[in-house]
Amino acid sequence: MNKHKVLVTGGAGFIGSEFVKQIIKKKYTVVVADKITYAGDLERLREVKGQYKFYKQDLYNKKQLEKVVEEERPSHLVHFAAESHVDRSIIDAGAFIKTNVFGTQVLLDITKKYPIERFIHISTDEVYGDIDEGESHENTPLNPSSPYSASKAAADLLVKSYIRTHNIPAIIVRPSNNYGPWQYPEKFIPVVIYKALKNEKIPVYAQGQNVREWLYVSDCAHAIVTIMENGKLGEVYNIGSGIEKKNLDVVENILKKTKKPLDLIEFVKDRPGHDYRYRLNSLKIKNELHWNAKIDFENGIHQTIAWYEENMKWLGNKVTYLESYWKNVYKSNELSASGKISKS
Repeated sequence: MNKHKVLVTGGAGFIGSEFVKQIIKKKYTVVVADKITYAGDLERLREVKGQYKFYKQDLYNKKQLEKVVEEERPSHLVHFAAESHVDRSIIDAGAFIKTNVFGTQVLLDITKKYPIERFIHISTDEVYGDIDEGESHENTPLNPSSPYSASKAAADLLVKSYIRTHNIPAIIVRPSNNYGPWQYPEKFIPVVIYKALKNEKIPVYAQGQNVREWLYVSDCAHAIVTIMENGKLGEVYNIGSGIEKKNLDVVENILKKTKKPLDLIEFVKDRPGHDYRYRLNSLKIKNELHWNAKIDFENGIHQTIAWYEENMKWLGNKVTYLESYWKNVYKSNELSASGKISKS
């Protein structure tokens, strides 16, 4: 067993790749297991190329995953891999159940079998459902609204059951909405930036009054590193910035920073079951582990816009794929074609 080796599932994803880069800088030995679906991209790890070992791996192929663990003998397993786009889950929930629930069960069974010291399960604030006021605490009852959040809530409950029944050394992490460089452009902020830079209409659900708590990706990854190293086994930790923004305010902020007109905003029909507001109480990680978010929204969104401006080729290639995907979806569904590559 390598005391400093971390197996990261979904390490080629948006948050997972930032986590990988941070722990490599801290001199951990890193193994990445990623299926490389449409949202995964090893380009995110180009600055640490050659400094990690990679396995192209399906989560739910237990036999192959066991071979990876048998060979690598990691001390820590950090589980980012997931299907994560709400709109896709509304169209077809099957992949979300398979990856987020069954995939997590496979990893839990492997953790039960091998002497892994810490299993860190990355969840989401969406498992709590929306709230009109106040904050969601770690012990707030789960109340998911979408097939995506329901699949993540189910995975959380599986982890909790393995902790109690099998004494699995696990911790659950629930971050708020992340943003930053390298985010796949089916998510809200990169969609808005791309559309603004291309002078295209920006689809905003309903009247843009839905509220999210925004967390810069490097802050989120740093929090997860802190939890991996010092978090208490069996616990749940919320990770939030305390920065709430209405979706419309985010769009207007980006348009202002890119010097684009407000008339690019196009309000579209709301998606089914759209959560109104999320807000986490993050005092636990702040008080117990002495973590705080460092990047405020103005600085974070400025850095994010600048990165996308410099990486329009990468962004454009992803958008081209997405437009093709949703065009095929519209052909087989009666859903409106407006705004379906955005998440808010």
